[in-house]
Amino acid sequence: MDRYENQSPIGYKIGLLLILSAGICWSFMGLGIRFMESANVWQILFYRSCALAVFLFIIISFRSKNRPMTAIRDAGITAVVGGTGLVFAFSGGIFAIQSTSVANAMFLFAAAPFIAAFLAWIFLNEVVERRTWVTMAFALLGISIMVSEGISAGRLAGNLAAIVSAIGFAVFTVALRWGKINDMMPTVLIAGIFAIITSSLVCAFKGYSLNLPSNDLIISLVLGFFQVGLGLSLYTLGSKSVPAVQATLLSMTEVILGPVWVWLFLNEIPLFYTILGGAILLLALASNAVLSWNNNQGSTLKI
Repeated sequence: MDRYENQSPIGYKIGLLLILSAGICWSFMGLGIRFMESANVWQILFYRSCALAVFLFIIISFRSKNRPMTAIRDAGITAVVGGTGLVFAFSGGIFAIQSTSVANAMFLFAAAPFIAAFLAWIFLNEVVERRTWVTMAFALLGISIMVSEGISAGRLAGNLAAIVSAIGFAVFTVALRWGKINDMMPTVLIAGIFAIITSSLVCAFKGYSLNLPSNDLIISLVLGFFQVGLGLSLYTLGSKSVPAVQATLLSMTEVILGPVWVWLFLNEIPLFYTILGGAILLLALASNAVLSWNNNQGSTLKI
């Protein structure tokens, strides 16, 4: 690991801690949304995106030495494509957690890397290794098990929303590869702005008030600052000194801890087939990451 330690001023071990911390931040989304009193997906998205946009604008200003607009402009069309994908990821994620179990939603979110590999194969002509095709097949099996349970439990809409969220995040990932962008923050800031515009238009069209109970407003803002904004910042910093495959494994703390929080605080226990399907999907993801790491030791993999 010396190569990574030498390349990043924060060091490899600190990078590991930062990515683990990012996964922990992201894992609180389900618990936060469960504590909402009455806010719907578009109301939550509006205020969460406002907080996210403010937070990231401050961070980008600091990192770009008070030239945030230059950093945003440099992202170009990539930020537009990736930002649009994240709007679907954000809105689909919130709706999924409101409509199905947190475990079900989180496990389905974890399919994003496989969807990204498939999209990159189609649109970027990236080679997909045979092992990845095999693990994708197992991931699809896990997804099928969870979706079939969602149909029988009347949670199909929530499961489909979670898959839409995973697709949206996969589009974001592929857009970053296409644009060869290493810094995710400007693209996520654009996504936050798009989400503010989209959610405000939907609220106006549907007649949803933006006057929320103080409980829902505070949770939405905290999710924007802490869950998304801080988590993304920690991940971006950590990924500079940690190989991509290891970053993928470490950030899985989001998927693992998300269901744990709602179990501890709200006694929400996932159904058997959710656990089975999620375990198959996570095993496929972990196996692919470990095999990728074994085949790329010594190379300089970066997010």
